[in-house]
Amino acid sequence: MKLGILKEGKIPPDKRVPLTPQQCKTLLNLYPKLKIEVESSPIRCFTDEDYRRQGVTVKDDISTCDFFLGVKEVPVDLLIEGKSYMFFSHTIKKQEHNRKLLQAVLEKHIRLIDYELLTDKKGMRLIGFGKFAGLVGAYNSFLTYGKRYGFYDLKPAHECADKAEMMKELKRVQLPAIKIAVTGNGRVANGVLEVMEELAVRRLSVDEYLNNQYNEVCYVQLSPAEYNLHKGMADFDLFHFFKHPKEYKGNFKRFCKHTDMLISAAFWDPQAPVLFTMTDMQQDDFKIKVIADITCDIGGSIPSTIRACRIGDPIYDFNPFTMTEEPVFSDERNVTMMTVDNLPNELPKDASREFGAHLMNRILDFVIKSDREGVIERATIAEDGDLTERFKYLEGFAAQQKHHHT
Repeated sequence: MKLGILKEGKIPPDKRVPLTPQQCKTLLNLYPKLKIEVESSPIRCFTDEDYRRQGVTVKDDISTCDFFLGVKEVPVDLLIEGKSYMFFSHTIKKQEHNRKLLQAVLEKHIRLIDYELLTDKKGMRLIGFGKFAGLVGAYNSFLTYGKRYGFYDLKPAHECADKAEMMKELKRVQLPAIKIAVTGNGRVANGVLEVMEELAVRRLSVDEYLNNQYNEVCYVQLSPAEYNLHKGMADFDLFHFFKHPKEYKGNFKRFCKHTDMLISAAFWDPQAPVLFTMTDMQQDDFKIKVIADITCDIGGSIPSTIRACRIGDPIYDFNPFTMTEEPVFSDERNVTMMTVDNLPNELPKDASREFGAHLMNRILDFVIKSDREGVIERATIAEDGDLTERFKYLEGFAAQQKHHHT
Protein backbone atom coordinates (compact mmCIF):
# COMPACT_ATOMS: atom_id res chain seq x y z
CA MET A 1 0.00 0.00 0.00
CA LYS A 2 1.08 3.52 -0.81
CA LEU A 3 0.08 6.23 1.68
CA GLY A 4 0.25 9.87 0.59
CA ILE A 5 0.49 12.81 2.99
CA LEU A 6 -1.13 15.82 1.36
CA LYS A 7 0.08 19.38 1.37
CA GLU A 8 -2.63 21.48 3.09
CA GLY A 9 -4.33 23.58 0.42
CA LYS A 10 -6.97 25.41 2.44
CA ILE A 11 -6.73 29.18 2.97
CA PRO A 12 -5.78 30.41 5.58
CA PRO A 13 -2.99 27.81 5.54
CA ASP A 14 -2.87 25.10 8.19
CA LYS A 15 0.54 24.04 9.50
CA ARG A 16 -0.55 20.75 11.07
CA VAL A 17 0.26 17.30 9.69
CA PRO A 18 -1.56 13.96 10.12
CA LEU A 19 1.77 12.17 10.76
CA THR A 20 5.10 13.61 11.94
CA PRO A 21 8.41 12.61 10.29
CA GLN A 22 9.25 10.35 13.26
CA GLN A 23 5.84 8.67 13.09
CA CYS A 24 6.27 7.99 9.34
CA LYS A 25 9.59 6.32 10.06
CA THR A 26 8.02 4.16 12.80
CA LEU A 27 5.23 3.07 10.41
CA LEU A 28 7.70 2.14 7.66
CA ASN A 29 9.54 -0.06 10.16
CA LEU A 30 6.29 -1.60 11.41
CA TYR A 31 4.87 -2.41 7.98
CA PRO A 32 7.64 -3.54 5.60
CA LYS A 33 5.31 -3.48 2.55
CA LEU A 34 4.08 0.05 3.22
CA LYS A 35 5.30 3.02 1.16
CA ILE A 36 4.78 6.62 2.27
CA GLU A 37 5.11 9.68 0.06
CA VAL A 38 4.87 13.22 1.41
CA GLU A 39 3.77 16.05 -0.87
CA SER A 40 6.28 18.88 -0.71
CA SER A 41 5.00 21.90 1.27
CA PRO A 42 6.52 25.24 2.32
CA ILE A 43 4.09 25.81 5.23
CA ARG A 44 4.16 22.68 7.39
CA CYS A 45 5.37 22.88 10.99
CA PHE A 46 7.73 20.03 10.01
CA THR A 47 9.80 20.83 6.89
CA ASP A 48 10.35 18.63 3.84
CA GLU A 49 13.90 18.22 5.13
CA ASP A 50 12.60 16.92 8.51
CA TYR A 51 10.81 14.13 6.62
CA ARG A 52 13.76 13.35 4.37
CA ARG A 53 16.04 13.04 7.39
CA GLN A 54 13.81 10.21 8.65
CA GLY A 55 14.12 8.42 5.30
CA VAL A 56 10.67 9.46 4.03
CA THR A 57 10.14 10.24 0.34
CA VAL A 58 9.11 13.86 -0.37
CA LYS A 59 7.86 14.76 -3.89
CA ASP A 60 5.92 17.44 -5.73
CA ASP A 61 3.62 14.87 -7.29
CA ILE A 62 2.25 12.05 -5.14
CA SER A 63 -0.72 11.19 -7.37
CA THR A 64 0.30 7.51 -7.65
CA CYS A 65 -0.59 6.90 -3.97
CA ASP A 66 -3.72 4.87 -3.16
CA PHE A 67 -4.74 6.44 0.11
CA PHE A 68 -4.34 10.12 1.02
CA LEU A 69 -4.17 11.64 4.50
CA GLY A 70 -4.76 15.35 5.07
CA VAL A 71 -5.94 17.55 7.92
CA LYS A 72 -8.36 20.18 6.59
CA GLU A 73 -10.69 20.00 3.56
CA VAL A 74 -8.93 19.26 0.27
CA PRO A 75 -9.57 21.93 -2.41
CA VAL A 76 -12.06 20.57 -4.94
CA ASP A 77 -9.80 20.96 -7.99
CA LEU A 78 -7.04 18.90 -6.34
CA LEU A 79 -9.18 15.79 -5.68
CA ILE A 80 -8.04 12.80 -7.77
CA GLU A 81 -10.63 10.47 -9.26
CA GLY A 82 -11.16 7.05 -7.69
CA LYS A 83 -8.79 7.53 -4.72
CA SER A 84 -9.36 7.16 -0.98
CA TYR A 85 -9.08 10.24 1.23
CA MET A 86 -9.14 10.74 4.97
CA PHE A 87 -9.49 14.29 6.35
CA PHE A 88 -11.88 16.53 8.30
CA SER A 89 -14.53 17.18 5.64
CA HIS A 90 -17.04 19.25 7.65
CA THR A 91 -19.91 18.01 5.50
CA ILE A 92 -22.05 15.89 7.84
CA LYS A 93 -23.97 18.86 9.29
CA LYS A 94 -24.76 19.98 5.71
CA GLN A 95 -22.22 22.81 5.93
CA GLU A 96 -23.07 25.05 2.98
CA HIS A 97 -19.44 26.07 2.27
CA ASN A 98 -18.50 22.41 1.67
CA ARG A 99 -21.40 21.40 -0.56
CA LYS A 100 -19.16 21.58 -3.66
CA LEU A 101 -16.62 19.35 -1.94
CA LEU A 102 -19.22 16.64 -1.34
CA GLN A 103 -20.50 16.95 -4.92
CA ALA A 104 -16.96 16.56 -6.29
CA VAL A 105 -16.32 13.50 -4.07
CA LEU A 106 -19.42 11.82 -5.53
CA GLU A 107 -18.68 12.88 -9.13
CA LYS A 108 -15.09 11.63 -8.95
CA HIS A 109 -16.02 8.33 -7.27
CA ILE A 110 -13.82 9.12 -4.29
CA ARG A 111 -13.92 7.15 -1.07
CA LEU A 112 -14.20 9.78 1.66
CA ILE A 113 -13.41 8.86 5.25
CA ASP A 114 -13.83 11.53 7.93
CA TYR A 115 -11.66 11.62 11.08
CA GLU A 116 -14.60 12.98 13.02
CA LEU A 117 -16.51 9.74 12.38
CA LEU A 118 -13.81 7.28 13.47
CA THR A 119 -15.39 5.65 16.52
CA ASP A 120 -15.24 2.49 18.55
CA LYS A 121 -18.22 0.11 18.71
CA LYS A 122 -19.83 2.21 21.44
CA GLY A 123 -19.69 5.31 19.28
CA MET A 124 -16.86 7.03 21.18
CA ARG A 125 -14.50 9.03 18.98
CA LEU A 126 -11.03 7.57 18.53
CA ILE A 127 -9.16 10.59 17.26
CA GLY A 128 -9.25 14.36 17.15
CA PHE A 129 -7.47 17.63 17.80
CA GLY A 130 -10.06 18.50 20.44
CA LYS A 131 -7.77 18.65 23.45
CA PHE A 132 -5.52 21.21 21.76
CA ALA A 133 -8.54 23.28 20.70
CA GLY A 134 -9.45 23.32 24.39
CA LEU A 135 -5.95 24.18 25.61
CA VAL A 136 -5.48 27.06 23.18
CA GLY A 137 -9.11 28.20 23.43
CA ALA A 138 -8.91 28.51 27.22
CA TYR A 139 -5.53 30.25 26.96
CA ASN A 140 -7.03 32.70 24.45
CA SER A 141 -9.99 33.39 26.73
CA PHE A 142 -7.63 34.47 29.53
CA LEU A 143 -5.56 36.46 27.04
CA THR A 144 -8.74 38.24 25.89
CA TYR A 145 -9.94 38.95 29.43
CA GLY A 146 -6.56 40.40 30.39
CA LYS A 147 -6.57 42.65 27.33
CA ARG A 148 -10.14 43.84 27.76
CA TYR A 149 -9.61 44.90 31.38
CA GLY A 150 -5.91 45.76 31.22
CA PHE A 151 -4.94 43.27 33.95
CA TYR A 152 -2.00 41.66 32.13
CA ASP A 153 -0.70 41.04 28.63
CA LEU A 154 -0.12 37.48 27.40
CA LYS A 155 1.92 36.45 24.39
CA PRO A 156 -0.33 34.89 21.71
CA ALA A 157 -0.19 31.08 21.75
CA HIS A 158 1.04 30.91 18.15
CA GLU A 159 4.09 32.96 19.14
CA CYS A 160 4.99 30.40 21.81
CA ALA A 161 7.48 27.73 20.72
CA ASP A 162 5.32 24.95 22.11
CA LYS A 163 2.77 23.97 24.74
CA ALA A 164 5.39 24.14 27.51
CA GLU A 165 6.11 27.80 26.75
CA MET A 166 2.40 28.59 26.56
CA MET A 167 1.84 27.01 29.98
CA LYS A 168 4.75 29.00 31.38
CA GLU A 169 3.22 32.19 29.99
CA LEU A 170 0.02 31.44 31.95
CA LYS A 171 1.86 32.21 35.18
CA ARG A 172 1.38 35.90 34.33
CA VAL A 173 -2.38 35.66 34.65
CA GLN A 174 -3.76 37.56 37.65
CA LEU A 175 -7.52 37.56 37.67
CA PRO A 176 -9.96 39.29 39.97
CA ALA A 177 -12.74 37.27 41.64
CA ILE A 178 -14.65 36.41 38.50
CA LYS A 179 -16.81 33.39 37.67
CA ILE A 180 -16.15 31.28 34.59
CA ALA A 181 -18.56 28.76 33.05
CA VAL A 182 -17.18 25.95 30.88
CA THR A 183 -19.64 23.89 28.82
CA GLY A 184 -18.88 20.35 27.71
CA ASN A 185 -17.16 17.26 29.05
CA GLY A 186 -15.36 15.78 26.05
CA ARG A 187 -11.85 16.16 24.66
CA VAL A 188 -12.14 19.91 24.13
CA ALA A 189 -13.34 20.50 27.70
CA ASN A 190 -10.46 18.34 29.00
CA GLY A 191 -8.05 20.73 27.32
CA VAL A 192 -9.80 23.67 28.99
CA LEU A 193 -9.64 21.96 32.38
CA GLU A 194 -5.90 21.41 32.00
CA VAL A 195 -5.47 25.19 31.75
CA MET A 196 -7.73 25.69 34.80
CA GLU A 197 -5.58 23.28 36.79
CA GLU A 198 -2.39 24.99 35.65
CA LEU A 199 -3.82 28.30 36.93
CA ALA A 200 -5.17 26.64 40.10
CA VAL A 201 -8.64 28.11 39.47
CA ARG A 202 -11.07 26.96 42.15
CA ARG A 203 -13.66 24.49 40.86
CA LEU A 204 -17.26 24.82 42.07
CA SER A 205 -20.36 22.65 41.99
CA VAL A 206 -23.38 24.07 40.13
CA ASP A 207 -25.03 24.79 43.46
CA GLU A 208 -22.01 26.70 44.83
CA TYR A 209 -21.63 28.60 41.55
CA LEU A 210 -25.24 29.78 41.49
CA ASN A 211 -25.64 30.55 45.19
CA ASN A 212 -22.34 31.69 46.71
CA GLN A 213 -19.92 34.56 46.30
CA TYR A 214 -16.16 33.97 46.43
CA ASN A 215 -13.24 36.37 46.68
CA GLU A 216 -11.15 34.42 44.18
CA VAL A 217 -11.51 33.33 40.57
CA CYS A 218 -13.75 30.23 40.25
CA TYR A 219 -15.20 28.05 37.53
CA VAL A 220 -17.94 25.49 36.97
CA GLN A 221 -17.94 22.74 34.36
CA LEU A 222 -21.37 22.14 32.85
CA SER A 223 -22.37 18.94 31.09
CA PRO A 224 -25.47 19.03 28.82
CA ALA A 225 -27.57 17.78 31.76
CA GLU A 226 -27.02 21.11 33.55
CA TYR A 227 -28.31 23.34 30.78
CA ASN A 228 -30.99 21.25 29.03
CA LEU A 229 -34.33 20.06 30.41
CA HIS A 230 -36.70 17.50 28.95
CA LYS A 231 -39.89 19.32 27.87
CA GLY A 232 -42.00 16.56 29.40
CA MET A 233 -40.00 16.90 32.64
CA ALA A 234 -38.54 13.39 32.33
CA ASP A 235 -35.12 12.90 33.92
CA PHE A 236 -32.24 14.00 31.73
CA ASP A 237 -30.79 11.10 29.77
CA LEU A 238 -27.68 11.92 27.74
CA PHE A 239 -28.18 9.28 25.05
CA HIS A 240 -31.83 10.23 24.70
CA PHE A 241 -30.78 13.89 24.43
CA PHE A 242 -28.29 13.07 21.65
CA LYS A 243 -30.94 11.08 19.76
CA HIS A 244 -33.90 13.45 20.33
CA PRO A 245 -32.53 16.95 20.95
CA LYS A 246 -35.81 18.53 19.84
CA GLU A 247 -37.57 17.16 22.92
CA TYR A 248 -35.47 19.42 25.18
CA LYS A 249 -35.52 23.06 26.15
CA GLY A 250 -32.57 25.15 27.28
CA ASN A 251 -31.87 25.86 30.94
CA PHE A 252 -28.63 27.83 30.62
CA LYS A 253 -30.22 31.20 31.35
CA ARG A 254 -29.79 30.74 35.11
CA PHE A 255 -26.00 30.89 34.62
CA CYS A 256 -26.03 34.15 32.61
CA LYS A 257 -26.41 36.40 35.63
CA HIS A 258 -23.55 34.73 37.55
CA THR A 259 -20.99 34.34 34.75
CA ASP A 260 -18.29 36.84 33.75
CA MET A 261 -16.57 34.65 31.17
CA LEU A 262 -17.98 31.75 29.15
CA ILE A 263 -15.83 29.07 27.50
CA SER A 264 -17.95 27.03 25.13
CA ALA A 265 -16.41 23.58 24.61
CA ALA A 266 -19.47 21.38 24.05
CA PHE A 267 -20.50 19.67 20.82
CA TRP A 268 -23.74 21.26 19.62
CA ASP A 269 -26.44 19.68 17.48
CA PRO A 270 -28.35 22.17 15.26
CA GLN A 271 -31.58 20.57 16.57
CA ALA A 272 -30.65 21.17 20.22
CA PRO A 273 -31.66 24.24 22.26
CA VAL A 274 -29.37 27.28 22.09
CA LEU A 275 -27.55 28.46 25.25
CA PHE A 276 -29.22 31.87 25.17
CA THR A 277 -30.89 34.24 22.72
CA MET A 278 -30.21 37.78 21.56
CA THR A 279 -33.05 38.93 23.82
CA ASP A 280 -31.36 37.27 26.80
CA MET A 281 -28.17 39.15 25.94
CA GLN A 282 -30.03 42.47 26.09
CA GLN A 283 -31.24 41.96 29.68
CA ASP A 284 -29.75 44.00 32.51
CA ASP A 285 -28.74 40.90 34.43
CA PHE A 286 -26.84 39.31 31.52
CA LYS A 287 -23.35 39.48 32.98
CA ILE A 288 -21.14 37.66 30.46
CA LYS A 289 -18.53 40.00 28.96
CA VAL A 290 -16.01 37.61 27.39
CA ILE A 291 -16.97 34.52 25.39
CA ALA A 292 -14.47 32.05 23.97
CA ASP A 293 -16.53 29.98 21.55
CA ILE A 294 -14.17 27.09 20.86
CA THR A 295 -16.85 25.13 19.01
CA CYS A 296 -17.32 28.16 16.73
CA ASP A 297 -20.71 27.16 15.31
CA ILE A 298 -21.77 30.21 13.28
CA GLY A 299 -25.44 30.86 13.96
CA GLY A 300 -25.24 28.08 16.55
CA SER A 301 -25.77 27.89 20.30
CA ILE A 302 -24.32 31.37 20.94
CA PRO A 303 -26.04 34.14 18.94
CA SER A 304 -23.04 36.48 19.06
CA THR A 305 -20.86 33.97 17.19
CA ILE A 306 -21.36 35.61 13.81
CA ARG A 307 -18.05 34.78 12.14
CA ALA A 308 -14.85 32.82 12.58
CA CYS A 309 -11.70 34.80 13.36
CA ARG A 310 -8.18 34.19 12.16
CA ILE A 311 -5.34 33.30 14.50
CA GLY A 312 -3.58 36.64 14.03
CA ASP A 313 -6.76 38.62 14.78
CA PRO A 314 -8.76 36.38 17.13
CA ILE A 315 -11.34 38.70 18.70
CA TYR A 316 -14.16 41.11 17.93
CA ASP A 317 -16.75 42.99 19.98
CA PHE A 318 -20.46 42.25 19.61
CA ASN A 319 -23.12 44.80 20.46
CA PRO A 320 -26.22 42.89 21.64
CA PHE A 321 -28.46 45.95 21.16
CA THR A 322 -27.63 46.64 17.52
CA MET A 323 -26.83 42.93 16.99
CA THR A 324 -23.71 43.86 15.03
CA GLU A 325 -19.97 43.56 15.28
CA GLU A 326 -18.05 46.57 16.60
CA PRO A 327 -14.36 47.41 16.99
CA VAL A 328 -12.77 45.44 19.80
CA PHE A 329 -13.03 46.96 23.33
CA SER A 330 -14.99 49.91 21.96
CA ASP A 331 -17.88 49.86 24.43
CA GLU A 332 -18.30 48.54 27.96
CA ARG A 333 -21.75 47.10 27.07
CA ASN A 334 -20.32 44.95 24.29
CA VAL A 335 -19.45 41.29 24.62
CA THR A 336 -15.93 40.42 23.48
CA MET A 337 -15.89 37.28 21.32
CA MET A 338 -12.96 34.90 20.64
CA THR A 339 -13.99 32.69 17.71
CA VAL A 340 -10.93 31.14 16.05
CA ASP A 341 -11.98 27.94 14.25
CA ASN A 342 -8.54 26.33 13.87
CA LEU A 343 -7.12 26.76 17.38
CA PRO A 344 -4.87 23.63 17.41
CA ASN A 345 -2.98 25.27 14.55
CA GLU A 346 -1.51 27.70 17.13
CA LEU A 347 0.51 24.80 18.60
CA PRO A 348 0.93 22.78 15.41
CA LYS A 349 3.84 20.54 16.43
CA ASP A 350 2.38 19.41 19.77
CA ALA A 351 -1.09 18.99 18.26
CA SER A 352 0.24 17.00 15.27
CA ARG A 353 2.31 14.70 17.49
CA GLU A 354 -0.66 13.75 19.63
CA PHE A 355 -3.04 13.39 16.67
CA GLY A 356 -0.51 11.31 14.72
CA ALA A 357 0.05 9.02 17.69
CA HIS A 358 -3.68 8.24 17.86
CA LEU A 359 -3.80 7.78 14.09
CA MET A 360 -0.88 5.37 14.25
CA ASN A 361 -2.03 3.41 17.32
CA ARG A 362 -5.78 3.30 16.80
CA ILE A 363 -6.59 3.70 13.10
CA LEU A 364 -3.94 2.92 10.51
CA ASP A 365 -3.81 -0.83 11.11
CA PHE A 366 -7.47 -0.93 9.93
CA VAL A 367 -6.41 0.93 6.77
CA ILE A 368 -3.21 -0.98 6.02
CA LYS A 369 -4.28 -4.49 7.04
CA SER A 370 -8.02 -5.13 7.44
CA ASP A 371 -10.93 -3.15 8.83
CA ARG A 372 -11.80 -6.00 11.16
CA GLU A 373 -13.77 -3.81 13.59
CA GLY A 374 -15.61 -1.77 10.95
CA VAL A 375 -13.93 1.43 12.13
CA ILE A 376 -13.16 2.69 8.61
CA GLU A 377 -16.48 1.50 7.24
CA ARG A 378 -18.45 3.47 9.86
CA ALA A 379 -16.45 6.60 9.04
CA THR A 380 -16.92 6.35 5.26
CA ILE A 381 -19.28 9.04 3.94
CA ALA A 382 -19.07 8.19 0.24
CA GLU A 383 -17.73 5.45 -2.00
CA ASP A 384 -17.97 4.58 -5.73
CA GLY A 385 -20.01 7.68 -6.52
CA ASP A 386 -22.64 7.07 -3.83
CA LEU A 387 -23.28 8.12 -0.26
CA THR A 388 -23.05 5.20 2.19
CA GLU A 389 -26.20 4.02 3.97
CA ARG A 390 -25.56 6.04 7.12
CA PHE A 391 -25.13 9.27 5.14
CA LYS A 392 -28.00 8.92 2.67
CA TYR A 393 -29.59 11.88 4.48
CA LEU A 394 -27.05 14.12 2.67
CA GLU A 395 -28.52 13.16 -0.73
CA GLY A 396 -30.75 16.23 -1.09
CA PHE A 397 -27.98 18.49 0.17
CA ALA A 398 -25.50 17.07 -2.36
CA ALA A 399 -28.01 17.28 -5.22
CA GLN A 400 -28.94 20.93 -4.71
CA GLN A 401 -27.37 23.62 -6.77
CA LYS A 402 -25.75 26.39 -4.76
CA HIS A 403 -28.44 28.91 -3.80
CA HIS A 404 -27.70 32.42 -4.95
CA HIS A 405 -28.46 34.79 -2.11
CA THR A 406 -29.92 37.99 -3.50
